[in-house]
Amino acid sequence: MRNKKTKTMVLYAFFIAIEIILVCVPFLGFIPLGFMNATTLHIPVIIAGIVLGPSGGGVIGLVFGLCSLINATLNPTVTSFVFSPFISGNLLSLVIAIVPRVLCGYLSGVSFIVLQKISKKKRLIMFISGIIGSFTNTIFVLGGIYFIFGTTYSQTIGIEVNTLLMYFITVVGIQAVVEALLGSFISCSVAKPLLSLGGK
Repeated sequence: MRNKKTKTMVLYAFFIAIEIILVCVPFLGFIPLGFMNATTLHIPVIIAGIVLGPSGGGVIGLVFGLCSLINATLNPTVTSFVFSPFISGNLLSLVIAIVPRVLCGYLSGVSFIVLQKISKKKRLIMFISGIIGSFTNTIFVLGGIYFIFGTTYSQTIGIEVNTLLMYFITVVGIQAVVEALLGSFISCSVAKPLLSLGGK
């Protein structure tokens, strides 16, 4: 029992360290696209959800959210205000920065548990869980931006507010699909061996 707890703590430390490394190494965790950053920080969150369960995924998702907040504040792009209340002056930026990331990890873990009751194909289950986690992050981030900062955001990137939803679906949607597929493929490769080290 004690040995399992130790392994679990090591895994938590591992995932937190990976998140910090991705943030600190330029162009590794946040990839600048001009108007926003693509990210790979959701990948450890998804894997943590699969390996450590929903609560573990939520904790690592919180680390992702805090890293996003810090990066948006210290290395801002023109749209970083949506993730940082220090730039926007609106505490709801914290909701966009943190809640989708916590849900990403939590729902990845829930999906993995539920899907195991339906299928024995673990790689497929991990892949689907990764897709669900990644799109959870994307949908809630974009939804938060749309409903909280829609007008300001559209003015910032130079489009009409009534075309913002279509903009998210087309332009940002491509980025979201790439992030989801990348996250899912890596999750399949990494999560399976880590499960034997003390995962749920």
